[in-house]
Amino acid sequence: MSTENIKKTILRGGQFLVKETNCDDVFTPEDFSEEQRMMRDSAKEFVDRELWAHWERFENKDYAFTEECMRKAGELGLLGVAVPEAYGGLGMGFVSTMLVCDYISGATGSFSTAFGAHTGIGTMPITLYGNEEQKNKCVPKLASGEWFGAYCLTEPGAGSDANSGKTKAVLSEDGKHYSISGQKMWISNAGFCNLFIVFARIEDDKNITGFIVENDPSNGISLGDEEKKLGIHSSSTRQVFFSDTKVPVENMLSERGNGFKIAMNALNVGRIKLAAACLDAQRRVIGEATKYANERIQFKTPIMNFGAIKAKVAEMATNTYADESASYRAAKNIEDRIAIRQEEGNSHQEAELKGVEEYAIECSILKVAVSEDVQNCTDEGVQIFGGMGFSADTPMESAWRDARISRIYEGTNEINRMLAVGMLIKKAMKGHLDLLGPAMKVADELTGIPSFDTPDYSVLFSEEKEIIAKLKKVFLMVAGAAIQKYGPQIEEHQQLLMAASDILIEIYMAESTILRTEKNAKRFGEEAQETQIAMSQLYLYNAVDIVIRKGKEGIVSFAEGDEQRMMLMGLKRFTKYANQPNVVALRTKIADKIAQENGYFIG
Repeated sequence: MSTENIKKTILRGGQFLVKETNCDDVFTPEDFSEEQRMMRDSAKEFVDRELWAHWERFENKDYAFTEECMRKAGELGLLGVAVPEAYGGLGMGFVSTMLVCDYISGATGSFSTAFGAHTGIGTMPITLYGNEEQKNKCVPKLASGEWFGAYCLTEPGAGSDANSGKTKAVLSEDGKHYSISGQKMWISNAGFCNLFIVFARIEDDKNITGFIVENDPSNGISLGDEEKKLGIHSSSTRQVFFSDTKVPVENMLSERGNGFKIAMNALNVGRIKLAAACLDAQRRVIGEATKYANERIQFKTPIMNFGAIKAKVAEMATNTYADESASYRAAKNIEDRIAIRQEEGNSHQEAELKGVEEYAIECSILKVAVSEDVQNCTDEGVQIFGGMGFSADTPMESAWRDARISRIYEGTNEINRMLAVGMLIKKAMKGHLDLLGPAMKVADELTGIPSFDTPDYSVLFSEEKEIIAKLKKVFLMVAGAAIQKYGPQIEEHQQLLMAASDILIEIYMAESTILRTEKNAKRFGEEAQETQIAMSQLYLYNAVDIVIRKGKEGIVSFAEGDEQRMMLMGLKRFTKYANQPNVVALRTKIADKIAQENGYFIG
């Protein structure tokens, strides 16, 4: 498709809330090219052979083994998928980089963290913000695995408030180098990295500045002991201390005071890549749990035959399917936006930065949704295994512990919830997104007489799509009234923002799931998509429940009297099914298919 045609069909970031998307315009995992499927299979083969077969070594804090596996990944080209060919990488598109991140991350959180820290925040800031000399010197070695990178942002007093770091950079009298002094903590890959991306403040600058710092212990760099962590045991995580570390002025990354911007844009990419990194972990947990449930006999029958187990497996699979749907929808939107930018004359760096930044809302949504789903999935995996799930002799226990960090790094889920709504409001204020018009229409609709016509729901997903449209009205109703009441001070009402964010998240995830299945039912036939249809309906059913709960929580937090009663009536109207789905039957259908295939069968 030409970039001109892409422009006509692609939505801008956040526009999914106010515009309808045609299913033919979304990208799904079923749209992978032959080359992408080969990359997926290559990554899976590597993981099965080198990682999954030796998962216990990662649990025994074998840091050297993590480094060894990273070098092997580099030899296969897996560390350079996103790196332009000019700097020794494969120069693949955004979807392909998501795909590799997805399938290389499922066996162990230790390797997943090392891979993500190196290819993302360890390499990407140089690729996207470095000058030619910096890129030519560093990026080929990072892409090949000859060097490994780490990212030094967090400090004891600067976590979510990333710009409040105290690390200082002082220019020498001759103007040839900076002396960096300070303490960084929770630094992934610190134990074996060759260079750090370090953020420090020059004089009393408002914003921090980024530097490329080679890891030379003789240059005032020392490391703390390996951190004792709940999970990701073989991911090297240490404190890094800088004491008058001399850094040549030419190692400044981008411009003075641009560090905060670098950090935030790196996090945008990191968030959607984190979502990808949680996908195959869910598939593998479902596979192991299903095999166990099919083999485990209790009361003379496999426990997979019990309804309580079927409910768990069905919910695990449904959330994974939704997570795939939304992650690859957003990834392709980003890839298309990058292509448009390049067609308009932007450099690779500028196109990629702006392409990802455009979908920062979706990146935050995905980070929250998928990280929480992988935690729930591993938790249910432990439960299905019962006592064996609690044992360190099975991979369920480590999967559960490894999953927990996903809700913390790349910005906590609480921060990302508030960011998603905050960025949406800012887009509206800048005129990039019309929220006011649709919100006013919803307000008018609340005082109007509802239609009592009986709609025709004979076409697949006709009712489901109507419900999604109504869920969008719930968000506009709650957010519109809240903004009208609080204005810019809405940022102070965090619990309200969190409730609105949960509504926003469910809308995007449910819509993505429905659109994927609708597209595939059109081309493969409804019968071939029978289980996926059930998953889409089950996900929406659960989403509606969440919207009802969070909508009520938001409304009663700021509305009173007649306004509150009217909005609560609107919430009831906008979340009402004409044909309530049989949720037990949906779960049973999904679980029976999973049991038959002995694992997650899609893709």
